[in-house]
Amino acid sequence: MYGLTGRNGSGKSVLLKCICGFLIPDAGKIRIFGKTKKRGEMLREAGIIIEEPAFLGKKSGIKNLEYLYGIRNRMDRKRLEETMLQVGLDPGERKPVEKYSLGMRQRLAIAQALMEDPQILILDEYLNGLDRQGAKEIRALLLSWKERGKTILLTSHSREDMEILCDQVFEMDGGKLFCRKRE
Repeated sequence: MYGLTGRNGSGKSVLLKCICGFLIPDAGKIRIFGKTKKRGEMLREAGIIIEEPAFLGKKSGIKNLEYLYGIRNRMDRKRLEETMLQVGLDPGERKPVEKYSLGMRQRLAIAQALMEDPQILILDEYLNGLDRQGAKEIRALLLSWKERGKTILLTSHSREDMEILCDQVFEMDGGKLFCRKRE
């Protein structure tokens, strides 16, 4: 698990967007699992949360996940229900996502990132809107994914997150990446 910290505007989200293929970097190379990504190549088989995820507001959480899951011709409702339960959401809840709290929408975003059992997770400010208990639950979930051998890259302003979760922490400052010493 790798952490990325830095002030607002330091370039964290831009770097993640370049890694995912949403933006094309001006220079440099991106290597993932030992392979250099081609310029502009989209990252596949990854669970991604960058900035505020967009959902179909009039639909329930499970309906949103079904729609996204179906884009790649996948359908396993049981898997989606289990994923929602893992993040602390009730898959039977009929409430539309537009009526979800910020924390519930963040949990749904995490479920969306996890639902296809990706090898790599890229999570930008993944604890937005979560209360202390919710943050604790999501940290435990991420640690269990790490134990399963998943690669996780996350950003957080929380020093506590970095210390608890990450094997290596990097800091962005002015668009430059620095390896941070563990305290």
